[in-house]
Parts: sequence; structure tokens; C-alpha cells
Amino acid sequence: MKQILAPVSFALLMLSTPLQAEEGGSNLMERGAEMFWEGLRKEMAPSLKELEGLVATIGPSMQAFLQEMGPALAEIAQKVEDWSAYEAPEILPNGDIIIRKKQKLKPEPEVSTDPESGITDL
Repeated sequence: MKQILAPVSFALLMLSTPLQAEEGGSNLMERGAEMFWEGLRKEMAPSLKELEGLVATIGPSMQAFLQEMGPALAEIAQKVEDWSAYEAPEILPNGDIIIRKKQKLKPEPEVSTDPESGITDL
């Protein structure tokens, strides 16, 4: 986050300064934007390389999984109206994967007390 803050701050500073035309038709705004994007590219390069390695590692197995399981997952997705009504998937020791529906909270029973007798009904 700190790595992105500096280029963003610089770009905002560039936006707040008055525009001045320079030779070649370029102005401070264009130079600031170019410097911002160049800095952002340099900051993101290591993360993008890491992401490329991750995709190369898991990509083939993920593609095979989606080819095999894609139709079944699409069918499930059409049947489920509200994903927030389900718990996160759980992998059991035997390898089964289950998705449980969240338990609805039972409403509290009404409690009433008869002032004359002092008896409390649940």
C-alpha cells in the first residue's frame, strides 16, 4: 500500500499545479501521468511475475477441473438463490467436500408474567 501511495500522491500533486505548455506540445499533466504509470508498472512488476508463476503452476490442473466439474457447478449455481445462506465449504477427512446451509436462529420464546399471580409463562 505504501508503495502505491507515493506515485498516487505525486500524481495528485501534479494535478493541483497549474498547467503550463512546454516544447513539443507536452505539458506537466501528461508528464506527471506518464511518470505515475511508469512508477506503477515498476511497483507491480514483482507481483505480476509472482502471479504468472502461480498461474503456470496451478493453471493446467484448474483447467482440467473446470472442464470436468464446470457443468455440475453451473447447475448448482442456477439452483442456489442466495449464496449467503450457506457456510464456507468444508473438506472432510475422507476427502468429501460439503457445503452446509446456515442454521436459522430460533426466535426467543415470549415471556409473560401475570402481575396478579406472579406466574411466568414461557
